[in-house]
Amino acid sequence: MGAATPTTEVDDEPGATAASTSPAADEQETPDRQTGPKAPSGKPVPANDADGSGEDDVDYYYAKGIVPARHPGRWVGTVVVGLALAGILYSLTTNPRWEWNVVAQWFTSESVIRGMGETLKLTVICGVLGFVLGFVLALMRLSSSPLFSSVSWTFSWIFRSTPLLVQMLLWYNLGYLYETISVGVPFTNITFFEVSTTTLISQFGAAVLGLTLNQAAYSAEIIRGGIHSVDHGQLEAAAALGIPPWRRSTRIVLPQAMRAILPTAFNEIIGLVKGTSIVYVLAYGELFYTVQVIYSRTQQVLPLLLVATCWYIVITSVLSIAQYYIERHYSKGAVRTLPETPLQKLRRFFTIRTQNPIGTR
Repeated sequence: MGAATPTTEVDDEPGATAASTSPAADEQETPDRQTGPKAPSGKPVPANDADGSGEDDVDYYYAKGIVPARHPGRWVGTVVVGLALAGILYSLTTNPRWEWNVVAQWFTSESVIRGMGETLKLTVICGVLGFVLGFVLALMRLSSSPLFSSVSWTFSWIFRSTPLLVQMLLWYNLGYLYETISVGVPFTNITFFEVSTTTLISQFGAAVLGLTLNQAAYSAEIIRGGIHSVDHGQLEAAAALGIPPWRRSTRIVLPQAMRAILPTAFNEIIGLVKGTSIVYVLAYGELFYTVQVIYSRTQQVLPLLLVATCWYIVITSVLSIAQYYIERHYSKGAVRTLPETPLQKLRRFFTIRTQNPIGTR
């Protein structure tokens, strides 16, 4: 008595195989899982989204019950800030006491432009000299010589501990302490150069001297901190490769230190632009002193102060733009992709809007 042998029915069609039930086949047979080209955002979109706008992709996610996160607080904050800005702009444009016509009258006047030129001259001269001297002081502070390190520390301590206004008045009245300034051999009567102190230290000389020395004290600490931010192991590796000390400092340390130095250094330069206004105590004709002279004669105090404010904003805005591009240059070795410039962002924005206009399918 034989056992019954089970039988299996086989489809007679030649194209029917066991592979037809594989997961890959199921995915191919499911039309709503098919994806076509990628949208500008990089997300895959359904194959029927021919223009790549991503709108059918949104419909697909809504059909699956997926909705974007809600941010009610963000919208409330946007409305509040927008209303506040609208109120400020309305007040600025409708209040006649701002006297914008007077601001426009004096904004490009010859005396104001001349005062702005003096402000820029002081900023450039004192900024360059201050950072050069600060670089020397930073190297002295990092030196193994106790004398160099002590002198650098004492310089920074004194000039960071006294107000800039006091320094200005001290240098301007230096002639009371020393009638002449001479250069020669110490402790002898041999003199190579001698000049009257009041002749050498004029209003401009006192302004440059005070701003430069004050700037150098802060710049020295900024540069020293930037140099310390570079890993010391890189110097050891460069020394092991036989790279000379000067090239180690200029080609390895300083380019990396610049990333830490630049943001604070530009803050100091912007502060120097505004700090030049303190020179008015010396009756030197920079921007703020010029504005003071004008409004003391015309009694138009607020409009003339707005003129000075607008020029300071223009100068600092130009410096901020320069800071962005210089920091972008020195970030090449620290980031994989450089941040887009404002022009590149604007071009990409209009390119996306042109290729995928809102409301098209």
